[in-house]
Amino acid sequence: MISFGPEECGDLGAALGREWLETNGLGGFASSTIIGLNTRRYHGLLVAATRPPVGRLVLLSKLEETLVIDRRRHDLSANEYPGVIHPEGYRYLTSFRLDPFPVFTFEVEGVAVEKSVFMIHGENSTVIQYELQATGRGPARCSLEVRPLIAFRDYHATTRENSALDPRVGASPRLATLRPYAGLPALHLAHDADGLEAAGYWYRHFEYREERARGLDFAEDLFSPCVLSFDLGRRGRANVIASTERREVGRVAEYRRTERARRQAVVDARQGAGELIGMLAAAADQFVVARGEQQSVIAGYHWFGDWGRDTMIALPGLALAAGRPEVAKSILLAFARHVDRGMLPNRFPDAGEEPEYNTVDATLWYFEAVRALLQYTGDDQFIRAHLYPVLTEIISWHERGTRYGIRVDEDGLLAAGEAGVQLTWMDARVGDRVVTPRSGKAVEIQALWYNALRVMESLARAFGDRDGAERYGGLAARAERSFGEAFWNEAAGCLFDVIDGEARDGAIRPNQIIAVSLAHTMLPPERARQVVEVVARELLTPYGLRSLAPGDAQYCGRYEGDARARDAVYHQGAVWAWLLGPFITAYVKVHEGSGASREQARRWLEPFRAHLGEAGLGQVSEIFDGDAPHHPRGCIAQAWSVGELLRAATEDVLGLKPKSAPLRADCD
Repeated sequence: MISFGPEECGDLGAALGREWLETNGLGGFASSTIIGLNTRRYHGLLVAATRPPVGRLVLLSKLEETLVIDRRRHDLSANEYPGVIHPEGYRYLTSFRLDPFPVFTFEVEGVAVEKSVFMIHGENSTVIQYELQATGRGPARCSLEVRPLIAFRDYHATTRENSALDPRVGASPRLATLRPYAGLPALHLAHDADGLEAAGYWYRHFEYREERARGLDFAEDLFSPCVLSFDLGRRGRANVIASTERREVGRVAEYRRTERARRQAVVDARQGAGELIGMLAAAADQFVVARGEQQSVIAGYHWFGDWGRDTMIALPGLALAAGRPEVAKSILLAFARHVDRGMLPNRFPDAGEEPEYNTVDATLWYFEAVRALLQYTGDDQFIRAHLYPVLTEIISWHERGTRYGIRVDEDGLLAAGEAGVQLTWMDARVGDRVVTPRSGKAVEIQALWYNALRVMESLARAFGDRDGAERYGGLAARAERSFGEAFWNEAAGCLFDVIDGEARDGAIRPNQIIAVSLAHTMLPPERARQVVEVVARELLTPYGLRSLAPGDAQYCGRYEGDARARDAVYHQGAVWAWLLGPFITAYVKVHEGSGASREQARRWLEPFRAHLGEAGLGQVSEIFDGDAPHHPRGCIAQAWSVGELLRAATEDVLGLKPKSAPLRADCD
């Protein structure tokens, strides 16, 4: 449980830097700060995924709440308007906790009210509950007024007062229905209020400070269609369900029990593995979402959808290390259906357009995810029946060439790139300028290609594909010979980052650690050890690896400013938490899994215990500043950050990595 008392809740600056997140397994979510003041256009009580896991709309932005005691009115809400915070309900907030979902406790004139928020899994539904706590005074004349504020817009946008909105409220017993715009879903408010007043008006000029800091549109108007009134003194509790479906408010207790039990089961799957792993397993659950009949992974909250690269990197941790192999199988099946010309999608667009295939590494990480599935489950028959034909097709396309110049070169290494296209994970661009183009032969791409070939070689042997095994083994051997000759930077004692023709990029970046961490590596032990030492010396921070060494002229240690400024430094010094996973794996590997190396790995993970109580509560941020104190930046919750930390904590610190199960070979 993460909790804060009145000191933290009353400190506006500290409180606004802490955000909670509820998710529904569809890509939808609810989120705000611990005092309920929305600082992002993405904040809201119901952000519905209308085309799961994308098509997200902010339907219900928030609820304005007023506690009335003996006719004295006390606003519990907080908003930011130009130059002012109003009202200042956070001054009544005595505690906030995640238990396991957000719980706010307000105290006014000796009357304590507890508010909780959670989402129903598998639905675009948010439950908001209020309960009067036992106090020294009799709250006989205590009521609660709740005023919904609706936005009904794309979650990347903001809305303004307009005449197109239909203000009418369809009221029936215990249900209020809003249809403000044609073509958008209805919002149903199930409630047990004692009264409903359908008298709507606009609240104008909300400001979202995080969007202003990011150089984006930060002002919005919201519409309030009605007021719900509850006799809290007489009944002791009040309930509201905001949903795109018609829900029964009388089932609130059932919904709560079911969701609490579901979350507990996720944590219980890692029972005995320690507190940090349990917290990371709970965090991992928030990224697993439905895509049709299968499952996928939201890359990060609040603004990412499901990305192929992020999904495959995160999968071993989010699903396998978390004790959920069926989730891993479902994700692999979902992406297998979208392979095109030997490539996995890079991104599924928010508006439901055709997938984008502008990536070279997502497809190669797919092989590593398959290898991890086999290691954890030994289910080679699942791979043979559902995945092996797809994997075979992928290799063939890479041999003969596919999009964006992705092809096996004469030396057996994998080349990729076209002008103006960014294909590796370092994919930022400013206008038409690709910040880190990395065209040619990037170091981690060669490592992933070799790993994929060795995975295929072992599968082919097991499945009786003698010709395939010989072919994949030959390709791997050729790549290994060429890699050692081309990529070793003797002067720096590590690997070049990119080779493009005769050009060699000697920038010290973290990509080379992948050449050590993967199961199948081309580096001899001494060179692997040298790579780990250089990366540790130049790039390691308490929260991950810098994307560029501080001594480089292009290094920038702070990630801030508008979109152009941020994109320009995204991979030029920012610390990426996910890279700590492969670094720890590489470190433990070169030290042969000694007790001392595992203890050192544990110490490297320790700062994240405190980080789970800042920024995105219970979550791991996307990036951090390269310079101390390494302020968290980017998304407050990132899938591969959580996945790789969970995997490394499980496999490399606790040593719970399963031994590779023997394949049921059909040939010698």
